[in-house]
Amino acid sequence: MTNLHPVRRALISVSDKTGLIDLGKALAARGVELLSTGGSAKALRDAGLQVKDVADVTGFPEMMDGRVKTLHPKVHGGLLALRDNDSHVAAMEEHGIGGIDLLVVNLYPFEATVAKGADYDECIENIDIGGPAMIRAAAKNHGFVTTVVDVEDYDTLLGELDRHDGQTCLKYRKKLAQIAYARTAAYDAAVSTWMANAIGQETPRRRAFAGTLAQTLRYGENPHQSAAFYLDGSNRPGVATALQHQGKELSYNNINDTDAAFELVAEFGSDAPACAIIKHANPCGVASGATLAEAYSRAFDCDRTSAFGGIIALNQTLDAPTAEEICKIFTEVVIAPEATNEAKAIFAAKKNLRLLTTGALPDPKSAITTFRQVAGGFLVQGKDNGAITLDDLKVVTERQPSEQELTDLLFAWKVAKHVKSNAIIYVKDGATVGVGAGQMSRVDSTRIAARKAQDMAEVMGLAAPLTQGSVVASDAFFPFADGLITAAEAGATAIIQPGGSMRDQEVIDAANERGLAMVFTGMRHFRH
Repeated sequence: MTNLHPVRRALISVSDKTGLIDLGKALAARGVELLSTGGSAKALRDAGLQVKDVADVTGFPEMMDGRVKTLHPKVHGGLLALRDNDSHVAAMEEHGIGGIDLLVVNLYPFEATVAKGADYDECIENIDIGGPAMIRAAAKNHGFVTTVVDVEDYDTLLGELDRHDGQTCLKYRKKLAQIAYARTAAYDAAVSTWMANAIGQETPRRRAFAGTLAQTLRYGENPHQSAAFYLDGSNRPGVATALQHQGKELSYNNINDTDAAFELVAEFGSDAPACAIIKHANPCGVASGATLAEAYSRAFDCDRTSAFGGIIALNQTLDAPTAEEICKIFTEVVIAPEATNEAKAIFAAKKNLRLLTTGALPDPKSAITTFRQVAGGFLVQGKDNGAITLDDLKVVTERQPSEQELTDLLFAWKVAKHVKSNAIIYVKDGATVGVGAGQMSRVDSTRIAARKAQDMAEVMGLAAPLTQGSVVASDAFFPFADGLITAAEAGATAIIQPGGSMRDQEVIDAANERGLAMVFTGMRHFRH
């Protein structure tokens, strides 16, 4: 491999024509011969540039609706030939193969085709074959060939050529080769994932995941950990698609918590105001209200201490009254579908507060594949998009729940899905009043949630904690009656849980003895 290698001949074949003309002119001005295909060649020629068609080089026209145009030895030989290998040079001379020093290719828009909901046949036609083949060939031969696959690298390429008098250095070519292989890997991952879904293959033999760097983060969960944020191209409304209006750069923990908050508040749709406040990926308050400001205040009252420095997610446009309430304490991030100009002006005085708007809410019922790394591999599962309606509930106690209790039970159940197990949630009148999360024992979660409600009653000067007359959701069954008894002692009047324990009858008997109503969902919401 040589360090500096001149760029005398370039092959350009791009689907995304952004910046193409400027790049072509800049290369031509540097004396680079331009080869191209189809639409790229036409665009360059229309701009007054001299371009040689690849078909003229290969001696074969583009055929089969463009499926075959660059798959030819005169293209791949020009990309793969080792310029310092005598036999390679001799083969080039014998077969009339000219060297290609620069490849500029971006691929058919397969991901965008899938994202717009195209049918199977259209998606298949947007799988690029020649592009990845050329990219892999050029990247392999990075000792001599420069490979550009992203529009954002056009300027760095021209800067490199200027620094080295029309040449590129090996370090730069290596960097672009890595980017090139990552791009083809991501492309293949997108195709294989789409195809697995299209043919109903839930557990394919091989799985591939890929992403595009959105930002390098200051650090991970802790300052000694490196971290970065990648986008998967799904464009699901949330932190990945959000517009940041103000505040410093998001941290790893900010992104994680903001995602948790927005996914939770999306459970309630956008018809009625709702707010979720998250701390360390768990909700410390969730509420609905007549207004967004009321929803926020009621969520805040669940656990005012934990809400300090938290993440706030709203399901409707952030307005001025809500912004004024939020500004009364320190908040890390606020995320909402939109924000009024008045709300933005109020937040402008809080320089460290990040405001994100997404334009929409994510669909909590959509099918998404999630994965988590473990030593030596990763776990893959479908996102927990389970939902329960009134018709799904089975009343198992002597007492039937009231209409208000049923409404609160369903509210609590939506929240339970987003609380780390073991999860216990007390809800009253459409607002959480106690949350117990992430405990090894379910009864401990029940006690902690009740204790938090007691603490808040003292802070707010209430005669009794708001768990009096509340309902309780448990993300999984009560293995013993002790958790239910603790909830009853805290003042709960109704319970929602999956059922399915060997001791269900014991728990039902305990509920009947205390006059509680209890419903089974038949569905659990473990969240580890």
